Amino acid sequence: MAGSMLKYVKKSKPSPPDESVEEENNKSSKEATGFDHDQAENSGEHSNEHEFDENENEEDKEFGVKEYQIDGDINDPGSWEKVDKRMRDFLVEKGPMARPSIDYHFPRDHLGRQDKLTNLLATTGSDDWRNVSKLLKEHEKGHKHITCMIQWLELEERLQKNQTIDKHIQEELNKEKKHWRDVLLRIIALVKGLAKQNVAFRGSSDKIYVDGNGNFLGMVEVFADFDPVMKEHVRRIEKHETHYHYLSHRIQNELIDMLGNEIKQMILKKIWYAKYFSVILDTTPDISHREQMSMVIRCVDISETSPKIEEFFLTFLEVKDKTGEGLFDALQDALHSLGLSIDDIRGQGYDNGSNMKGKVKGVQNRLLEINPRAAYTPCGCHSLNLVLSDIASSSSIAISFFGIIQRIYCLFASSTNNCDVFREIVNGVTAPQIREALIYLAENSANPGTKSEAESLAMSETYGIGSFEFLIGMIIWYELLFVVNKVSKILQSKDMDIDIAIAQVKGLISFFKDYRETGFQAAKVEAEKIAIAMEIDHVFSVKVKRFIKKKQYHDEEPRKDDEDVIFTAEENSRINYFIKIVDQSLVSFEKRFDQLQSYEKTFGFLFDLKKLQLTNDDELMVSCVNLEVFLKHGDRSDIDGNELFMELKLLRGSLPTNIQNAAEILDFLKKVDTCYPNTWTAYRIMMTIPVSVASAERSFSKLKLIKSYLRSCMSQERLNGLAIISIERKMAKKLDYTSLMNEFANKTARRIIFEE
Repeated sequence: MAGSMLKYVKKSKPSPPDESVEEENNKSSKEATGFDHDQAENSGEHSNEHEFDENENEEDKEFGVKEYQIDGDINDPGSWEKVDKRMRDFLVEKGPMARPSIDYHFPRDHLGRQDKLTNLLATTGSDDWRNVSKLLKEHEKGHKHITCMIQWLELEERLQKNQTIDKHIQEELNKEKKHWRDVLLRIIALVKGLAKQNVAFRGSSDKIYVDGNGNFLGMVEVFADFDPVMKEHVRRIEKHETHYHYLSHRIQNELIDMLGNEIKQMILKKIWYAKYFSVILDTTPDISHREQMSMVIRCVDISETSPKIEEFFLTFLEVKDKTGEGLFDALQDALHSLGLSIDDIRGQGYDNGSNMKGKVKGVQNRLLEINPRAAYTPCGCHSLNLVLSDIASSSSIAISFFGIIQRIYCLFASSTNNCDVFREIVNGVTAPQIREALIYLAENSANPGTKSEAESLAMSETYGIGSFEFLIGMIIWYELLFVVNKVSKILQSKDMDIDIAIAQVKGLISFFKDYRETGFQAAKVEAEKIAIAMEIDHVFSVKVKRFIKKKQYHDEEPRKDDEDVIFTAEENSRINYFIKIVDQSLVSFEKRFDQLQSYEKTFGFLFDLKKLQLTNDDELMVSCVNLEVFLKHGDRSDIDGNELFMELKLLRGSLPTNIQNAAEILDFLKKVDTCYPNTWTAYRIMMTIPVSVASAERSFSKLKLIKSYLRSCMSQERLNGLAIISIERKMAKKLDYTSLMNEFANKTARRIIFEE
């Protein structure tokens, strides 16, 4: 125990180390034979082992760093510039370094070296490999080595039993470490909780117990009322016993960024493991009038027991160039920063904007030029909306119908009094009650404009709801909008795949074809019931058609008046209104969903298990080869068509009878790992192709909650951190607080942040 008292006193004038020895130690490198206990112990003898450095003490106290941090490899004695008490204890607890691997490359001998001192291994090291056995034997017999080994073993035993001479000091330090770790744990949990609920953090003040200090500090105050750890922490802040309280906006930003990055890494690991993925992009302006592009990645998550289609939000990208080239450049940069390869993209989904879907300069075409396997799919929900737009604009009667609907809405929404009348009279949106509310406004409103508009809407057969044709149109459009809305909601599901989407669209087209034959008569019967309740004549009004005299050229024969086909009022409404809008819908479905039809030609033989089992070998072989060509780029293809054919022949006879769809087949393939590699790849790629951009649209809802008009100056980094915590809250639940605290400690151990 010689020199132990030096642990508790401070030398006023420490003698400088010998320059030659120091220079030689600095030259010590990874060529040394390995770890030697003497160096750690001897260095400790010549240092003030318990002369606690103030900054190091603060770091331990606040962060509880267990791993000793040095520049270089901790296992290389050549990296040890100074072995203090903390490093010595760490080395003793850690134990000797592991034996080098069998393929470790040892450097060649320096033949001119003649230094044969026995303490060579404890100072400068040796690379005299031919004589290393002799050097080790001489060193291990030395008195200094034996003394150091005894001290090493004694210290190791005391550390294990917590019986060192500075036991009480260590206990106090451990208590302080635990306090700061507990404080940090609560702060991280609070940051995550507020971010998940899209709650604003900051207020007008950054001081504790000051009015208007925001939700973050307000919750800290609530914690302090019940939690002993936070109560002690707040007491220290109020008594000015600590300057490191970790409650500032800078710490908030750091923790938000750390939580967001941790979630992002969890997502990226799933994407890397899945290999194939699709990109889903959509843009919208935020409250500060910056264009934000939401980036969502779709893949088949095969890291879990059962494969599942997932769509993960990754980031918002602020874009200034909204052309196809600018958006594509932003996509490329984002993929590169995330470590994702553009060659692994197998699908891309955007809205129907020209800068996105353009076949020449759009994002989809620019991506296809680099990776032809990145199949483009226009958003199914946007396509349905465009179909409805095509239908509504195809008929002047339909345009007039929606104009009346718009006028009714604007009238009741124009004032609170009108809205109160609507709520009191209309119990459910029905035509008789709406007309009653309009008549009430026409008779009792003090506003001349409201009075006139309400009377026109209630009574006019041409500009209001007083005609039988309007009632029929209301029923027809209710039927059409209802079925389209149902399919649109189904397509918005995250785990929707193309086979189900194609089946839904086919079902919708089939409904329109059947409705074309029977829908008008059914709507007429229903409209007659409503007309009786509203005391409206349930007959079609005869509208006199203005005669248009066409110019007759000299080479034309005289036009006869009986050449024009004259329809009854009912037939005219059925043909020129009902049949016209239904036929337009069928044409629009064919045009808007042509891409899904092409997917059916490529992947159709994999959709239906019954169809797969009934397909003959020749047709199956052709389908497999076509799929190989579709998934080929240059000399590389994702699958081998011939092998896929053989696998499917075997698979269709071995699948359990309870398996019905592609998702269940993929689950079965996961369980019989590596037995059907080409089939496994084909189904994963097929289910990776997106159907809609609903996930990107949903992220805009979070964008509006997070970056509100009161938080319009939020930085892009903070926005992305809060957004990914909120949107991917299921992943946030899996975060490990211990690893987060250690990560935060490692980042800040070398830079203590002073906060005012």
